[in-house]
Amino acid sequence: MSVAEVPQADPPRLRRRNWRGARKLSDGTVLYWWAEITFILVFYFVYSTIRNSNQGSPSIARKHAYQLIEWQQALGINHEHALHRWALDIRPLIIASNYFYGSLHFVVTSGVMIFLYRKFSDDYPLWRNAIAIATAIALIGFAFWPLMPPRLLPHHFGYIDTLDKFPTFWSFKRGAVNKISNQYAAMPSVHCAWALWCACALVPRLKHTWAKVLAMLYPVGTVTAIVLTANHYFLDAVGGFIALGIGFLIARTFTRAGRGTPIPSEPTSLPPPDPVAV
Repeated sequence: MSVAEVPQADPPRLRRRNWRGARKLSDGTVLYWWAEITFILVFYFVYSTIRNSNQGSPSIARKHAYQLIEWQQALGINHEHALHRWALDIRPLIIASNYFYGSLHFVVTSGVMIFLYRKFSDDYPLWRNAIAIATAIALIGFAFWPLMPPRLLPHHFGYIDTLDKFPTFWSFKRGAVNKISNQYAAMPSVHCAWALWCACALVPRLKHTWAKVLAMLYPVGTVTAIVLTANHYFLDAVGGFIALGIGFLIARTFTRAGRGTPIPSEPTSLPPPDPVAV
């Protein structure tokens, strides 16, 4: 009597131990929510420090504003003043625009980041890198082309700083914001870059039509708010959209996490061995 050789099961693959808070992508990349928050906070701190350390000369910023107004006149889009003066007669609209401009870009953008991380984890690294690169690109414009926003132009232009004259959470002329904020960091508009980022990230991933429409209208509302509050020109919005486009292209070229070949899930238990042949 002979006993057939019993096939031996392969030893289980060694698994890399993950820390707490791990989220595994389909290609095996592991993300940690606390590492993502740390990265975002550090990145924004560095961004704000660089942005606010390059104030620029008021005279140069004013000269650039005059140039930009001439460009807009040539393009037939120099309508900020008319829209601003019209909105000043509608107090609820101005107050709503103040709060929209002053807070939603943080609230909505943070919400979209969380949404992507939790619901579309494979897409999150690409979109996180896209907004980071676009925001970094904006620093180039702030440093080399300081621009005086409409609200800071000489009084004869007819603009009013609505954040200072009407209710809002904060104002460029009060508190710490007045001391540290670079008020000539207007081209490109980061508000608009972030708003378009939110729309592009949300629309393909939302299920309901009404939600898609709201997402598409968000950049429109942002452009409206920055113009009515006299914080930006129309071309600032265009600059923000271009910065996001460049940022996305660069991110798509270099981002690997979440875009690799999916790794099949490992079986939870080894199959039983074949019966012994006697």
